[in-house]
Amino acid sequence: MQLSFHGAAGDVTGSCHLLEVAGHRILIDCGMFQGSRRLHDENAVAFGFDATAIDLLLLTHAHLDHCGRIPLLVKRGFKGRIVTTAATMDLAKLVLQDAAMLQLEELRHRHTDGTPAGGEPLYTSADVAQAMAQFSGTANYGAAFELVPGVRATFQNAGHILGSASILLELEEVGVKRRIVFSGDLGNRDKPILNPPTPAPPADAVVMESTYGDRNHRSQADSIAEFRTAIIAALKRGGNVVIPTFALERAQDLLYYLREMIEQKLIPASTPVYLDSPMAISATEIFKRHQECFNPETRALLAAGVDPFALPGLHFTRDTQASIAINGVHGAIIMAGSGMAAGGRILHHLRHNVSDSRNSLVFVGYASVGTTARQIIDGAQQVKLFGEVVPVRATVTTISGFSAHADHDDLLKWVGKPGQIFLVHGEASAATVLAADLAKQGQSVQVPKMGDSVNLAGAATKAS
Repeated sequence: MQLSFHGAAGDVTGSCHLLEVAGHRILIDCGMFQGSRRLHDENAVAFGFDATAIDLLLLTHAHLDHCGRIPLLVKRGFKGRIVTTAATMDLAKLVLQDAAMLQLEELRHRHTDGTPAGGEPLYTSADVAQAMAQFSGTANYGAAFELVPGVRATFQNAGHILGSASILLELEEVGVKRRIVFSGDLGNRDKPILNPPTPAPPADAVVMESTYGDRNHRSQADSIAEFRTAIIAALKRGGNVVIPTFALERAQDLLYYLREMIEQKLIPASTPVYLDSPMAISATEIFKRHQECFNPETRALLAAGVDPFALPGLHFTRDTQASIAINGVHGAIIMAGSGMAAGGRILHHLRHNVSDSRNSLVFVGYASVGTTARQIIDGAQQVKLFGEVVPVRATVTTISGFSAHADHDDLLKWVGKPGQIFLVHGEASAATVLAADLAKQGQSVQVPKMGDSVNLAGAATKAS
C-alpha cells in the first residue's frame, strides 16, 4: 500500500495523488497547476508516473486544479475509468472544454507579453471528448461500492462546489486493511446553496487540504454585509462593481445574494447585472439540473416557484460582441472569469475599470501567487494588462468569507482523529500553522513534498 504525491504538495494547485494497492494503481485527481508562467509550463512535463499504468482515476470535483490535466493523462495513454458524481461529470465536461479553448487562445496571444509565440496546447477539444468517454458519473453520496477487488469507495459530500466529494477508500492487501480519506476541497460553512461538508469518517490516514489552514474566515453574515456595502457604495458613486468570479459555485452564490438584495430593496431592481462568462452561464444551467445537491432552503425556494439565480436586470453575455458592449456601461455589476484574473474576459473589464476611482473591484475568493487578482489584493499600485501598465485607482474590497474552502477551525473539526494526516493543497505558511495546531491536539501530521511517498501498511491504525 503505497501513496505518492504528484501535485498540490507544498502548493495549492495541481492536485494529484497516486495510490498503489492490491496490484492496482489508482489516481485521485489530476489537476492543473495554475498561477505563474512557470507553473503553467509545469503542466506539460512528465507526471512522475506512467499514465498507461494507471487503472482508475477518482475525481473529487470539477475545479481545474483537480481535473485540468485529465485530458493530458488520456492523451498520454490512460485507458481506465474516471469515477465521480453525476454533477461533477457534467461540470468537468464544461470546465475541460473551456480549458482546451483557452489554451488555444493563449497560444495566439502569448506574444503580447513578450513571450515567443508558438508551441502546442496541452490538449484539444478532441482530447477532452476522448477523456469524457471514460467518465462514469455513478458515485452517490454515502453509498459504498467496490472499485476493484481489495478497494471499496464511499463518496461523501464535501460542500465545496456542486457535486464535490471527499472519498473514503477501504483497502485490503494480503490481509492488511486500511482506511484512507481524501478530503478533496472542503466547503465553507453556511453557504447559500449546498449542504456543509460531511465530517471525515474514522480512518487510518487522511489526505487533507490546507488552503486556509492558517486563518479563519469572517462570518457569513459579516461577509454578506461587506458585499452589500461595497456594491451600494459603488452604485451611489455612479461607478461599476467588477467582480472576478469563479464560474462554479461563486457565480451562483453571488446571484443568490444579489437576488436577496433586490428583494430587500437594498439596490434597485433595474440595476444591470452582467454575468459575462459563458462557462458560468452554462454552469448555472447545470446547477438547476442537479437539485439533489442543494440544501433544504434552496430546494424550498424552488418548490415555491422562486428561481434562486434569477434577477430582473440580469444579462447573460455569451458572445464576444455582447461582452465588448459592457465597456460603455456605468452603474452596473459586472461578473466575469477567471476568478483569479489569470485570464478570460475579466482582464478586459479590469483594463476598462481599474483606473477609475468611481469603480469598485470586489474579490470574493482565493487568488494564487502570480495572478493579477493576487497582485491587486496585495496592494499593487499598478498592474500589467495586455502589455500595458495601468494604475489601480478603483476601490479594492477583498471578502474572504465567501471562500468555497473551509477555514482553520473547520478543518480541525472536520478531520477527527485519524492515525496519520497528510496536509496538501496549501501554501507552506498555511500548512505549517495547521500542522502545528493539529500536533498540539496529539495528531501525527506530515506535509509532503512533490514526489514524496509513504507506506500506508505501516501506518498506525485508529480506524474503527
